Amino acid sequence: MTHHNIRTSRHGAAARPRLPEAVAAFVTILWLGLVLGVSFIATPVKFQAPSLSLPVALEIGRATFALFSKIELGMAMLLTLSILACNRRALSTILGAALITIVVVETVWLLPVLDERVEIILSGTAAPAGWYHFFYVGIETLKAVLLVALSAHLLRQLTATNAETRSE
Repeated sequence: MTHHNIRTSRHGAAARPRLPEAVAAFVTILWLGLVLGVSFIATPVKFQAPSLSLPVALEIGRATFALFSKIELGMAMLLTLSILACNRRALSTILGAALITIVVVETVWLLPVLDERVEIILSGTAAPAGWYHFFYVGIETLKAVLLVALSAHLLRQLTATNAETRSE
């Protein structure tokens, strides 16, 4: 009796490997958790702590987002590699490209602008009114929505492939 390790689809073709989709889904869900934890929980809460002065909170925020932007660049690279290895990847590529664009815009332009505002405030000067923080909240919200959409899409692909394999 011969044991075959290669699964075949209903049409007799070898079933495609699901590892790239599983890795992409894992990275996307992990990234979503990090965005929610850092941008929507830890950051606003630190400004509500009565014993934490504004300069200290700003310094912590600057250090947090400097590290977080590096982590997000790593997540974007992992996501890109895993999406490129997927077979059906049109929607994944579009959503992934949008996420990468957001991370690059934040890293190259928005975070440096926000850092300049932190420097102005830390020097004791009143920073001019600006829309940068509102833009940051908006772009982080968009990023979270894109991560949810991509996670759902990838998980649907995985479950559809599993259902197809089981029905054979």
